[in-house]
Amino acid sequence: MTNDFNRQIIEEFRANGGRVGGPFEGAVLALLTTTGARTGRSRTSPVGFVRDGDRLLVVASAAGAPAHPAWYHNLVANPRVTVEIGDGTRVESATMIAVPARGEARDRLFAQVVEAAPGFADYQAGTSRVLPVVVLHPTDAAEEARLRAVGDELVKLHGWFREELAAIRAEVADHLDGCAATATMPVPTLESALRTRCIEFCDGLERHHTGEDLVVFPHLQGLFPELGPALAKLRDEHHVVAQIRAELRALLDGLGSLDEADAGQVVADLDRLGERLVAHLDHEEAQLVPVLNALGDAPWPDVTG
Repeated sequence: MTNDFNRQIIEEFRANGGRVGGPFEGAVLALLTTTGARTGRSRTSPVGFVRDGDRLLVVASAAGAPAHPAWYHNLVANPRVTVEIGDGTRVESATMIAVPARGEARDRLFAQVVEAAPGFADYQAGTSRVLPVVVLHPTDAAEEARLRAVGDELVKLHGWFREELAAIRAEVADHLDGCAATATMPVPTLESALRTRCIEFCDGLERHHTGEDLVVFPHLQGLFPELGPALAKLRDEHHVVAQIRAELRALLDGLGSLDEADAGQVVADLDRLGERLVAHLDHEEAQLVPVLNALGDAPWPDVTG
């Protein structure tokens, strides 16, 4: 029934220059087309909006239903959306980038929406969930021409870190197993090679995070202020990762003074540090890749030599 109702609104909207009758007569509506998070198919939904300069504010209210609407989950997974707006005579469409507001920014923007459209306050009062506020940012033809999957570039960089970390762990385990089998002390040249590889890995990770903190994150926050809380959390995680880097280097620096009882602990510590680092990489990708893939070039530093 809901799909049929929405279909009627969509058809009427497009046929009448953005105007509809019935329960939505006089309402400020747009058609929002998202890409299905699971299906990859285009889905169009009528939504109310409030203008904020050249941006549009959309509340994922679902009329106060207990769950977020499907279109909200879609744009979180793929922020590139198409928006249709009518002026009473014709309907124009534009590609926009959708970014959910977080924390204080969400509360401030929701108050702004309620001032223009008080009905959203009633929707919020009728549900226990916090109604998301989505900011739709315009794009232009020049930006469209520069688009490329910079989020995939981040995944590629992170893939290198994951591979190097796994290789270091394997080399350390093989090295210690060999020492135990021959009852010999670790070979200094191999220790040196491992330390060198570790230093290169840690330095690359430091350059990557420095580039994010000083260049990429400010660039993103300038474009999308709503990302501020998520970027702040990632910056905090970078401080934790710096501690992990220091622990990793100290661990490998101590290879030459290990006895047999210590060898197993070294591998266990490597696994622990590796799990924490990979968890950070996973979290960063989940937060940034969808938005980055909706943008043009981003200044990632070269970390792989």
